[in-house]
Amino acid sequence: MTYLVIGLAVLLVLAILYATFRVATLVGIVKGEGSKNVPSSNKLQASLLVVFLILGLFGFFYYSFGGLDESFVNPIASEHGVATDRLFWITMGLTGFVFVVTQIFLFGFAYKYQFKENGQAHFYPHNDNLEKIWTIVPAIVLAVLIFSGWRTWVDITSSAPEDSEKIEIMGYQYSWAVRYGGNDKKLGDYDYQKIDVVNQSGIDFSDKASFDDFIPTRLYLPKGRPVLLQIRARDVIHSVYQPHFRLQMNAVPGMPTRFWFTPTKTTEEMRVETGNPEFDYELVCNKICGKGHFAMKYMIEVLEPEEYDKWYAEASQNPWLKQNSDYLAHVPEELQELARISSGIDSEEDIESIDNTIASINY
Repeated sequence: MTYLVIGLAVLLVLAILYATFRVATLVGIVKGEGSKNVPSSNKLQASLLVVFLILGLFGFFYYSFGGLDESFVNPIASEHGVATDRLFWITMGLTGFVFVVTQIFLFGFAYKYQFKENGQAHFYPHNDNLEKIWTIVPAIVLAVLIFSGWRTWVDITSSAPEDSEKIEIMGYQYSWAVRYGGNDKKLGDYDYQKIDVVNQSGIDFSDKASFDDFIPTRLYLPKGRPVLLQIRARDVIHSVYQPHFRLQMNAVPGMPTRFWFTPTKTTEEMRVETGNPEFDYELVCNKICGKGHFAMKYMIEVLEPEEYDKWYAEASQNPWLKQNSDYLAHVPEELQELARISSGIDSEEDIESIDNTIASINY
């Protein structure tokens, strides 16, 4: 609603300015000023340029610093996010300063050198020192910005620490699948040819590490620990976007990507900071991946390390293979006993049901 009111106000101001210009032109015609070299509206138009400059700069700063929206800049909730935001604001400060200066010169010159009778331009052909200044100074500033950004990018995309929590994120039309490594903290392999209605992630049960993998209903992260996201896509290009962590990485079919970071605020801490008791971190797709793109939202919960360890221990007791015990039939025969033990399929009913399934498949 606010944007609608502002838009209508801008249109109204433009209409008033146009009407003023037309009235000034008609008055000049009535006074017989049409044959003069300098029409009466000349001064008015020069003054309007200055008004436009002042109002434009005011609107620029008002919008840029959140005057139209208190949540214009999301709070930072990761270690690398501090460096990312610092680079952003340094770049904004430098380019904003240059923008303001150039606009002042642009509109100021238009006003100062408005057409005047008997006016004469000053011939200023060349100045070596001026050429050096506006060539060397921008070159140095841009080199510093590029080097700082490159160094930060190298730090962010460097190899994750050995003790990182390894989590797989797979994007598909139109949702996300998240997989954890289970008790052994190792993610099993996957194979796109094994994807079906139930095994949507294509978990490959010929890999022993996959027996205890589990898939929760939301993404849980530990505060203060490095987290490595192993990212892939099942169909088209998606983008893993988590704005509060300043995290974005494309999920590309056939080309796994990764991103590691360290969360610094739990969900409860962020609820207190934002004053929103219903706040939740979100994982969303930042690519227009199809007609259901809008629905690709996955909830994230950041816990204290002790709470995370407790949740992980409980969740790892219920691996995906145990929930879908019929898939034991897809495990190589020599590994089926190990799969039963690793996944916790140990009840007589489970074993009998699985044996029957395997027998029917073999038959």
